[in-house]
Amino acid sequence: MNATERSAQVEPDRRPGGAARVLRVLLPAALILIWVAAGGVGGPYFGKIGEVSSNDQASYLPASADATKVSALIPEFAGADAVPAVVVLARDGGLTDDDLAYANELQAELSELDGVTDPSPAIPSDDGAAVQIFAPVDSDAELDEVVTAMRGLLGDAPSGLQTAVTGPAGFSADLVDAFSGIDGLLLIVALAAVFVILLVVYRSPLLPILVLGTAVFSLSAAILAVWWLAYAGVVQINGQVQGILFILVIGAATDYSLLYVARYREALRRHTRRWDATWDALRGSAEPILASGGTVIVGLLCLLFSDLNSNKALGPVGALGIVFALLGALTLLPALLLATGRAAFWPFRPKTGDVEREPRLWAGVAGLVRRRARVVWIVSTLALAVAALGLTQLQADGVAQSELILGPSEARDGQELLGEHFTGGSGSPAVIVGPESALDELADAALAVDGVDSVVAVAQDSPTGTIPIGVDAPAFPGADAEPTVIDGQVMLQATLADAADSTEAEDTVLALREAVAEVDADAIVGGVTATAIDTDRTSIHDRSIIIPIVLGVILLILMLLLRAVIAPLLLIGSVIVSFAAALGVSALVFDHLFGFPGADPAVPLYAFVFLVALGVDYNIFLMTRVREESARLGTREGILRGLVVTGSVITSAGVVLAATFAALGVIPILFLAQIAFIVAFGVLLDTLLVRSLLVPAVAYDIGRRIWWPSRLSRSDERGTAAKEMRSA
Repeated sequence: MNATERSAQVEPDRRPGGAARVLRVLLPAALILIWVAAGGVGGPYFGKIGEVSSNDQASYLPASADATKVSALIPEFAGADAVPAVVVLARDGGLTDDDLAYANELQAELSELDGVTDPSPAIPSDDGAAVQIFAPVDSDAELDEVVTAMRGLLGDAPSGLQTAVTGPAGFSADLVDAFSGIDGLLLIVALAAVFVILLVVYRSPLLPILVLGTAVFSLSAAILAVWWLAYAGVVQINGQVQGILFILVIGAATDYSLLYVARYREALRRHTRRWDATWDALRGSAEPILASGGTVIVGLLCLLFSDLNSNKALGPVGALGIVFALLGALTLLPALLLATGRAAFWPFRPKTGDVEREPRLWAGVAGLVRRRARVVWIVSTLALAVAALGLTQLQADGVAQSELILGPSEARDGQELLGEHFTGGSGSPAVIVGPESALDELADAALAVDGVDSVVAVAQDSPTGTIPIGVDAPAFPGADAEPTVIDGQVMLQATLADAADSTEAEDTVLALREAVAEVDADAIVGGVTATAIDTDRTSIHDRSIIIPIVLGVILLILMLLLRAVIAPLLLIGSVIVSFAAALGVSALVFDHLFGFPGADPAVPLYAFVFLVALGVDYNIFLMTRVREESARLGTREGILRGLVVTGSVITSAGVVLAATFAALGVIPILFLAQIAFIVAFGVLLDTLLVRSLLVPAVAYDIGRRIWWPSRLSRSDERGTAAKEMRSA
């Protein structure tokens, strides 16, 4: 037998009694039936989860944000809760009489459309080349369906007339359409990619089906639980959270399953009976799987410290998904493998007493670490540091709403048409709420701000719902209309000169907030632009709070798991460097290859939570096995042995997880595309470089002191640790 082979140590199996034999049949059968029932009930909820999700940007904000407070007051002042939609019609060279007639007919058709409340008359532009119609959409209606119906009415427009439905309702409808592939295309792509990888890894037709089946049933149960929690109002769901939940559960359940399968295959070489092999595999895999899953769960729950509602939503939803991934990998998969036994590995069935052949690749890597440990970790660290220099190019301070969707967007095209012929902020005004006693002063202060085009007061008695007000306000036919007053407060709408999602509009709103605060300290400003400002500011604040919390909590978990201080510090340091390198490379790719306009401030936070929690996963898989082998062989030999034994399974798990997150890229949303690339690239970097070279090389260089202050740190390097631990 050569150095790369090791005989499996065959352990005697005890023959079960009659009652035990019955239990060994009934227990796995019951587990499989329970999971099949959960999957059968939860499966149909894949297509229903959209019923309890919302993509309204204001719903992402914390209750303390001014934009959120204003959003809650709008229904009271307007008498109805509606989302503004703007229909724009334009023709190069000027509108014709037929175009104007069509615009009037369209306004009448819009007024009869279910879900549209009191559309305005067709308002012509000063250049005579366009008209716009404000068509509020009832918030209780299915917004995307109403906007689709509105766009359908534009199908019979005169030839050559440019048409679009834009405004907040139009952008929301486009977002819903972009997210529509989450419960179909996303899952198909992710599952197909994972299936192909598992076929290559296992070279077995049945085993990939069992592993993927475990992941799908875990996801079905998670969706069922999340749906009812969202329905009861316990958690909040949006398309962003929904997509990440799908990928997280599929990826995590598959990763944990891969670790169990590796242990089960080892156990089948030591045991004749499947039951004994199952318990052996569970004893060997339960601790690292539970520790890894617990790390991800705790990392996700740290998002509850966030002020941003979308971050808070992902925390418990993602954690619940990981719980079901753990349950599936530790109950359903063992039951399925117990039922199928060695046949699951056909045509390469492991036999009792088989010689275990070590992979040549990982034996070679271990040999390199043995010979050049210090050189390996220094070169690896320098490579990661160079990659991290790209962080200087990262632009994660927010992007315009019109840039959120990758690919075509009618709302974006319509916004450009509006900007060409009307005031840029038409249909998406800044909204001011302040005391009735300061109405005129607030209006005058708003009009004095550069970038504010006009100001009106909300008035339910007015035919148009508003009345002009402020300095040089034009005469108004309904002179007897009065501004609506609620609890001594009035609401003003300030139309901005620039598009609501532009940088210029944000500067205007910031100046507007300062101006109205000088009139009355309690006056607040909301609206589309203010919502974007408050979202970005809150996200940046969350980033600076949550990242240190996640690091501290995961470090504590690692210390408890490994019963050491040095090793956890090494693992945390390695994933931090890996994260910085992944983010640096991603920034360069986003800027110079994909040409992205920037990134949401939440992108680095989400990437950090996933990469740190999931990156630590692989280090946990490695170091728990290293600790086990170190107690038998000594630290340095244990490191090399752990690297060889776990190399294939951890690399396979990393490739699977990278493929599942990369599948997020099929959803044409900028945020998800960026998360997909960062996490996929970061996981591969962590798996192939950090876990394979950097961590083993540093640990080997440090030697037994890596386990300080546990007893392993005081043992010698010749395997006496096992004796010492047994005598304790």
